[in-house]
Amino acid sequence: MNPVQYRRAESVEDAFPGAQWRLLGGGTNLVDLMRKGVEHPAGLLDVTGLSEEIAASDDGGLVIGAAARNSAVAAHPLVRRRYPMLARAILAGASAQIRNMATVGGNLMQRTRCAYFADAAGSRCNKRAPGSGCDAIGGFTRYHAIFGASPECVATHPSDMAVALAALDARVNVAGPGGTRTIPLAEFYRLPGDRPDLETTLGADEIIVSVAMPASPFAGASAYRKVRDRASYAFALVSVAAGVTLRDGVVDDVRIALGGVAARPWRALRAEETLRGTRPTDEAIDAAITAELASAEPLPGNEFKIELVRRTTVAVLSELRGTPA
Repeated sequence: MNPVQYRRAESVEDAFPGAQWRLLGGGTNLVDLMRKGVEHPAGLLDVTGLSEEIAASDDGGLVIGAAARNSAVAAHPLVRRRYPMLARAILAGASAQIRNMATVGGNLMQRTRCAYFADAAGSRCNKRAPGSGCDAIGGFTRYHAIFGASPECVATHPSDMAVALAALDARVNVAGPGGTRTIPLAEFYRLPGDRPDLETTLGADEIIVSVAMPASPFAGASAYRKVRDRASYAFALVSVAAGVTLRDGVVDDVRIALGGVAARPWRALRAEETLRGTRPTDEAIDAAITAELASAEPLPGNEFKIELVRRTTVAVLSELRGTPA
């Protein structure tokens, strides 16, 4: 057993981690990784005493404290009314017990559920041990990426919440010894490239303080759909978060984010661009997702995700086109 120090942060300024420390929220991912020998922190810095507030912002949006529990966010009246896509995404993730423990900041920072990453004793993984190799490539790839992967890593990000936040143009407010800054969620996660161990654009001593969402026009016409191997407590094979606004039957604006397909929530920007200004017919929707899938690079074992992305996205957008904006 490795001894681990523990300290509770009393303020944001007290919460900047050292190089060998890890932030502890609900612990639903970190503690598992410590048990498996993937994480070996010298100490745990408990940040559950930081802000749990969920409040409307002056611009009509919403700010969610990093220590807010996932279940509290999903149940909050403002989230359910203004951002139902987010509430549905959270409820699609994990079990009720885990949602009661997990925090927003921890959810965003959770690490991949790639089986090779979790197998510290028997598998090579560049994300866990840079330069060691990737046993997922040539291995069992059913759950792995079809977008944005590299020869070094083909893992996917597991969060449901992050997929909805990507579609909602969320921003991550962070703090560190050098001050505060805001990172658009679209820029928060890195693709693996040749450094899959670097997963986010956070600095080594920075922490997530809150997540902010702008006022959304998609509240009345948004959805989250998750396709998985079993109905409960399973990570997405493919998920789709989408919102659409129509004007005179034409797509005025649209947001589409995909989960289970890349190392970060995948904004389907090509599909969005193709759909804007069109009537959302079956043909137009299919053409949009076909444009997005043109850059997909499936692996032997997950080619089915191409058609699964197509069918799931078409189903979600077909449902939304009949929903009043």
